[in-house]
Amino acid sequence: MSGPCRKAEFLILGIRDRRATLNASHYKESAFTNCLFTSANLFVARFDNCKLVGSDFAGANMDGITITGRDWSYTNLRHADLRKQDLRKIRFKEADLSECNLEKADLREADLTRVRLHRAQLQGTDLRGAKMDGVNFKDLNITGARLDIQQAVAVARSYGAKVGD
Repeated sequence: MSGPCRKAEFLILGIRDRRATLNASHYKESAFTNCLFTSANLFVARFDNCKLVGSDFAGANMDGITITGRDWSYTNLRHADLRKQDLRKIRFKEADLSECNLEKADLREADLTRVRLHRAQLQGTDLRGAKMDGVNFKDLNITGARLDIQQAVAVARSYGAKVGD
């Protein structure tokens, strides 16, 4: 299935067809809540301003995927390759990004509140302005990552530093 897809068509596909071939497809301003994309082929798919709250991408081929805007909260994106992706201003609240490759991704102003990042690769990632409440910085390799002052203080505190007066 390629080309734009209406919301109703996708909701049926997403819930029932776990191994869907959706490569090179383009979705705009659609809602895909609680859909199962497990083992789906999403090669070079594009999601523009879509809501994917609670969806599961375990085992999906996400190579070359493009994600712009909106809400990806509570999604399972474990092991996804999102390196060098422009993920600015996307809401990933409480999503599972464990073991994701986010190297050199742009996550400026994203909502990463209580996101699970266990063993995620964040080297060179731009995190400035991202909400990171509840993120355990001690588990992260942020070598070369760009942080704002508030995040740098949170990193220092996670290692036991006393910051301030």
